[in-house]
Amino acid sequence: MDTYKAELTRAMEYLAQDPLVRFVGYGVSIGRAMGTLKNVPDSQLVEMPVAENLMCGVATGMALEGLKPVVFIERFDFILNALDAIVNHLDKLAEISHGEFKPAVLFRIVAGNRDKPLFTGETHTQDFSEALKLMVGFPVYRLRYASSIFDAYHSAHAQMTKGRSTALVEYKDLI
Repeated sequence: MDTYKAELTRAMEYLAQDPLVRFVGYGVSIGRAMGTLKNVPDSQLVEMPVAENLMCGVATGMALEGLKPVVFIERFDFILNALDAIVNHLDKLAEISHGEFKPAVLFRIVAGNRDKPLFTGETHTQDFSEALKLMVGFPVYRLRYASSIFDAYHSAHAQMTKGRSTALVEYKDLI
């Protein structure tokens, strides 16, 4: 069985085969999302400033234009900054537009490490999966096992084609 990181890398390589996929976030070009985007072409990477609400708003706009954005949120804690764009815009656009627009974004959200020697602190290790599930109409899945990663990303990619967003939560302790 491959490691957690190897499975993430394999899933990102699979997503990158779709020419409409764009990886959006900070650390996607510089650092390559903890090395998991090392084999993804630069043309599919959209490096953003550390501004989560902006990232999610840009991704929603990209989705409205027919692209398939994968937003990399390196610290789950800071998704709180993006909830307006996610909850009040992306998640409601199909309903607000009476089905005319169905933008879909795949969220790749990382819950920080607690068990490694360099504990990143309470404000970098929170997991808001349950709260997020209550706020949005799209699925939020926790990726606790390496064996579930590829299938989860494969399924989320298929859902994007149907106009449905998905949030996948990764755990840095497992990388």
